[in-house]
Amino acid sequence: MQLYDAWKRMAFDAQGQPVKRVWDEYLAVEKRVYENILREKTTRVEGTVAELAEKFGFSNAQMCAFLDGIHEAVDGVPEIEEIEETTEIAFDIAYERLYKKMVDYKAEALYTLPEWDDIYTAEQRKQFYTEQKKSHTVVRNEAKIGRNDPCPCGSGKKYKKCCGAAV
Repeated sequence: MQLYDAWKRMAFDAQGQPVKRVWDEYLAVEKRVYENILREKTTRVEGTVAELAEKFGFSNAQMCAFLDGIHEAVDGVPEIEEIEETTEIAFDIAYERLYKKMVDYKAEALYTLPEWDDIYTAEQRKQFYTEQKKSHTVVRNEAKIGRNDPCPCGSGKKYKKCCGAAV
């Protein structure tokens, strides 16, 4: 049985809604893992899924969920759907990338951990936070087409009567 499927069956009910008790337990352990990683300034994580689960205090299915959460912030995590207990995991942690992904995921409980103080200054974290938030901001340089402006398709009609017409 694939660990990711086991995690999904545990963490979500038949309607696809999160099971609060399961998520509360997972998030508490996840927070302790990140506290430990930051406190120890861990730069490399390696071992089988089962070994890492034991080391971090997760079940194997929870470890798969953790890897699913961190995979965009690190390189080296295999496809989540293919992970089994014996799958070898090895990845390096780039703290700036990890911090920015936590901001991106709106994981305030993680990017505000006091252990970050020994990794980056408050000023640096503020800069990373701002950079990450701005990375999703879309700036429009071209002028907006007004309803009564000529349609840019060249039909000669007003935009509202042509390409801007509600279908």
